[in-house]
Amino acid sequence: MKALAKRAFKRSEKQPQRPENILAKPKIIPRDKHPISRKDISEHALKVLYRLHNSGYQAFLVGGCVRDLILGLHPKDFDIATNATPEEVRKLFRNCRLVGRRFRLAHVVFGKEIIEVATFRGHHSQVDDDDTNALAVQSDKGMLLRDNVYGTLEEDAQRRDFTINALYYNIADFSIIDFADGMRDIEAGIIRMIGDSITRYREDPVRMLRAVRFATKLNMRLDDSVAEPIRELAPLLQNIPPPRLFDEFLKLFCAGKGQANFDMLMDYHLFQQLFPMLKSFLKTPDDTPYRMLREAFGDTDERLRNQLYITPAYLFAVVLWWPFQARFEQIMLEGGLPPSDALNVAAADVIERQLQTVAIPRRFGVVVREIWQLQHRLEHAKGKRVQSVLAHPRFRAAYDFLLLRALTAHPSEQRELERRAHFWTQLQEEPKPGNILPATTNSAKKRGRRGGRRRRVKKLSQE
Repeated sequence: MKALAKRAFKRSEKQPQRPENILAKPKIIPRDKHPISRKDISEHALKVLYRLHNSGYQAFLVGGCVRDLILGLHPKDFDIATNATPEEVRKLFRNCRLVGRRFRLAHVVFGKEIIEVATFRGHHSQVDDDDTNALAVQSDKGMLLRDNVYGTLEEDAQRRDFTINALYYNIADFSIIDFADGMRDIEAGIIRMIGDSITRYREDPVRMLRAVRFATKLNMRLDDSVAEPIRELAPLLQNIPPPRLFDEFLKLFCAGKGQANFDMLMDYHLFQQLFPMLKSFLKTPDDTPYRMLREAFGDTDERLRNQLYITPAYLFAVVLWWPFQARFEQIMLEGGLPPSDALNVAAADVIERQLQTVAIPRRFGVVVREIWQLQHRLEHAKGKRVQSVLAHPRFRAAYDFLLLRALTAHPSEQRELERRAHFWTQLQEEPKPGNILPATTNSAKKRGRRGGRRRRVKKLSQE
């Protein structure tokens, strides 16, 4: 009891100043004054909201889903904020699991849909050293390493990053609580930070990537106070764990706004932090690597608009192609290895270096290597080897990459690449008997190794 009273006294004694852009009194927007309808909210999110509310807890839809519903967009996921602790949420839902070290979260799982439930966050500066359940840890650069500090609804709003994300949909009366004039900024098409931008970027450098992503996704502009510090603070991304930056890579380049994000990331010197090996290759927009990357992201956006399959492996193969080529040529100059071995060593070296910045899951790394290996075969395959290339499960992705190389190549290489691309295009449209093996040959009748089985060949696109 004494410890509890001590913490309460310390909290009242050390109340932090209200951050910039937080209103002294939040605006309550009643149901008839905003466009959000329950029919547009996931039934599973509604189930979680109602169960929390009926159990005596506060429950709100929060952040991007509220923002997107206001803009008439369909949210990809629905996040909930509550005053229930993660352990209390787990007691209410048998299909709940607790995740996260930096900030403890509850995931309520409904098949493929996951509803993320977060306890209101408090101010980490208010934590009592003796309170092991409310632990916040910062690095010497100001980055939050652990932030399990629980607070009130008002404190949670102050801890949000941008004003357009500090909007709360209240399931109790269907109103929206606006703590930072987020509705005004949505209408004005501007992205503002809650609090000092430099401090917030230092707490979590990924906010710089989020600022870019929101600007392109929502067709908004960055407020000067949000944009100006980014170039100077961009190197802070080097302190972010690679798996987290892989997640950001997917959001930036596999969601339909890849080309716009690439342009903006380059402008703010952020892309170079994600892929440091590319710094010497992306000096001007006229450089061949620059044009290749921009074209690849644009092609991926087009495929997504047409609801076609894409894979991050293809984009990683494109992005890292030039460092891979440079390393391959270096190994060949050193001598001692045949081209196939030099290719494998170069691929392993480049991917290993990239893993230090942006994680590449093994399932994608394998595909990246296969796409690179097939470039050599696409350029040199003749006679009977043509059929084996066509039958390769990564042929289509490698073929698309060859077309991309031919389109964006330097004039000294373009003619030959266009010739090879035309050969493979014609071969698929009008197969020539001289280039394709007969359906049945003596070699095909030979018995394979004991216990082996024939590999099924699938026609894949960018896989």
